[in-house]
Amino acid sequence: MTDIPAEQPLQAMRRRRYLVSAWPWRSAAHVVTTLIVTGVVLLLLAALAVPATLAISVLVDPLRALGPGEVLLLPVGIALFVLLAPAVTIPLGALERLRLRLVDDRPVRSGHRIPATPGLWPWLRTRYTEAATWYEFAYAGVLILVMLPLIGLLGMLLFMCGLVVFSPIFLFEQDDVPFSLGFTELTEPLQALPWSIGVVALLLCGGPYLLGLLTSGHALGARVLLGRESTDELRDELGQVTDSRARLVDAFEIERRRIERDLHDGAQQRLVALTMQLGMARLDVPAESPAAASVEQAHEQAKLLLAELRELIRGIHPQVLTDRGLAAALPELADRVALPVRVSVDIAERPPAHVESTAYFVVAEALTNLVKHSEATTAAVTAALHDGALVVEVHDDGQGGAEPGKGSGLTGLVDRVSVMDGTMTLSSPSGGPTLIRVELPCPK
Repeated sequence: MTDIPAEQPLQAMRRRRYLVSAWPWRSAAHVVTTLIVTGVVLLLLAALAVPATLAISVLVDPLRALGPGEVLLLPVGIALFVLLAPAVTIPLGALERLRLRLVDDRPVRSGHRIPATPGLWPWLRTRYTEAATWYEFAYAGVLILVMLPLIGLLGMLLFMCGLVVFSPIFLFEQDDVPFSLGFTELTEPLQALPWSIGVVALLLCGGPYLLGLLTSGHALGARVLLGRESTDELRDELGQVTDSRARLVDAFEIERRRIERDLHDGAQQRLVALTMQLGMARLDVPAESPAAASVEQAHEQAKLLLAELRELIRGIHPQVLTDRGLAAALPELADRVALPVRVSVDIAERPPAHVESTAYFVVAEALTNLVKHSEATTAAVTAALHDGALVVEVHDDGQGGAEPGKGSGLTGLVDRVSVMDGTMTLSSPSGGPTLIRVELPCPK
């Protein structure tokens, strides 16, 4: 089986050949360069923070009175720092996206937008008003406040391990000075030699994994703050997906109505004409003739087929829903259910067509499910407009216990409602009753 290459240290550490691969060296190079980059960024940001630092030192000095101009030093210094800091953090973001390839082979695209028009002012306006710039500013803070202390702790750990490693040499040259490990003291080189060998083995085996964990965490934070996923572009794409989903829903509804219209005006009318011709043929054929039974049977089958086609058309999109809305369609739907259903509709203004259609088919599916599974004796359907949303409730006195994913069609209801950015809640304790509540936004 072909071994799939690892993309980051966290994946490589799960493999037995991690210690002999290039990943420990890549992680070490990333840590060393992180220390260098963080130091440079810290110096540059410290230089930008000089005005604010001086202002703070002046304002907190209790031994002198403040002049009228000195009171403005602090806000001016902070404003200058905030305005000038992106001049450091924007190049830092570009550098870090390149340096991230040391420990993550997946490409990271910049979240910065391209200005609509060329020029310095459009570029500045775009950079200072987009989220990507301030994410990079936050990343600089993470480097200074998080990564720098972690690398410092790692350096202290390596320094202490180095002391233990070279403790035999120290004891050999200073045989009258003991070497303390905190919990024990070493007085002879031979006594310190096992500790030295053990620490070397620990560094060789555990050090690469420690570096891998550190760089994996750093890479994760860098991808979140510096990648395209953390910017306004993702929100733009999400908006485009939402718009395209709405267009697909509208197109599906238009196609559903076209199919219903073609069946109603085409196949159904032809079938009605055929049924009438067969009925007239029954009158013309003598009852005792051999063809009478065949014509009668064909007539009955044509009537059954016509009834099934009407049910199919009604299931695709009932004409009453298009003509008169939910107020008329829901009572007609309830009349076809094989148990008493009380319907209450309080809709002063008709919702959009796609909302009405979704609500209708949600009620139809819910009533079908309760007839099949709930063993209910009565049911109730309510529909009303509240706070810009169409609220539909289906209640029954059945045995309850309905759960999505158990073949009751509830998952399909949830999917249908979510497409319309709606919500669906279900209350169905064991023993009943069951209540399905659906809220569908009704944009003006």
